Amino acid sequence: MTSNEARPSIRLSPMQVPKASDVLATELRERILSGEYPEGTPLPPERELVVQTRMSRATVREALRILEVQGLIRIKAGRAGGAFVQHPGEDSVADSLELLIRGRQIRLASVHETREAIEPSCARLAALHRVPADLRRLEAANEAIASSGSLDAFLEANVDWHVAVATASHNEILTGIMIALSRAIYTTTRNEGFVNEEIRTLTVKAHRSVTRAIKDRDADAAARRMGRHVHAYAQAALEVEDRTAITLPDHDDEDEDA
Repeated sequence: MTSNEARPSIRLSPMQVPKASDVLATELRERILSGEYPEGTPLPPERELVVQTRMSRATVREALRILEVQGLIRIKAGRAGGAFVQHPGEDSVADSLELLIRGRQIRLASVHETREAIEPSCARLAALHRVPADLRRLEAANEAIASSGSLDAFLEANVDWHVAVATASHNEILTGIMIALSRAIYTTTRNEGFVNEEIRTLTVKAHRSVTRAIKDRDADAAARRMGRHVHAYAQAALEVEDRTAITLPDHDDEDEDA
């Protein structure tokens, strides 16, 4: 046996080498999310980042663009401008989820199923954690719904109310999810155009019933009433999607645990 025959054959798999801009963006992202860079902290100017990292200006700019899209920095123009750290908020969650819903063309049924899964929990938490400002926002949305004339005004007030319930839960993740779901529901409902006077009347009644439970700090009632409301709305919307007749069941203000 020759020495060449005894030598093992070495094979390497293809390797994915990350882009330099991704490496820099990841490094800055981790420092921001870990709290090393507090909100409002200015990042070094581009030319300084180029010197510190020994990367090209194009690479540094691409890394900053990545962080800006992710909502981790904001770019200000002018003499006092630059890149400033900002922490992700509820809108960041909403924007990402909205891109998922629209980009993957997720079925409306899945959106409604998600609402039915989380909105009763939002209402329950709202009853436990709401503060006077939350109640004022809910009541303002209720008044706007009741007095709305156009379909757009009604739908906008409706979205405001559902987001207000989530906000009153004081859970940022749930609030972000609800903002995204409400955007999807608003767009679909506006396009379908199935909202009539009966649906408006029943929506006003359901919202006031849930609001009353939240105000009374009755978490169980708030969850039950919200569950009935979003389920009825989902059934109506899906029936329209199937091109069948729709009706929303009328629920008494008093709870019926059937």
